[in-house]
Amino acid sequence: MARWEPDSRGRLRHAALDLYGERGFEHTTVAEIARRAGVTERTFFRHFADKREVLFAGSEELQETMVRAVADAPASLAPLDAVARGVEAAGAVLPDREMARRRQTVIAANAELRERELIKFASLSAALAETMRARGLADPAASLTAEIGIAVFRNAFERWLAADDERDLPALVRDSLEQVSALAAGR
Repeated sequence: MARWEPDSRGRLRHAALDLYGERGFEHTTVAEIARRAGVTERTFFRHFADKREVLFAGSEELQETMVRAVADAPASLAPLDAVARGVEAAGAVLPDREMARRRQTVIAANAELRERELIKFASLSAALAETMRARGLADPAASLTAEIGIAVFRNAFERWLAADDERDLPALVRDSLEQVSALAAGR
């Protein structure tokens, strides 16, 4: 590596997604990712614990953003509206849509990665439920509200990735929440 270039982490993410798309997740090595990004393997491991983490880095930030927004929501808000604040706030943390699409394509093609994604959503739900309990909502309502919030997030995220809907993620979250409210009201 003759010359240092900025944004090693970003270059590693792009290189990994390129290689995962070309060769598949299973057939891509850390050495290949580092080489494609123009860094050493040591630099790779400064940014990511392993090649899966390229896909899941930022999960903690996503969770912190959601939890903070729910915790900071006015106490007068209905539980689902408080969780909606957290789910909407998550849109600011996510990468650009094209990167997210590429990431999801890799995850969809690998059972281990799909399982990891489900674990991430379960962790998000548990964190939201705990935040709702801290706001004074008892179980099972706290857990149900959190699960609804995650289901709304997942639905909106999938729609956001779809080529036929160009609205931003928070708008899709609001739309999904309106649909849940309509279903609950029997409309």
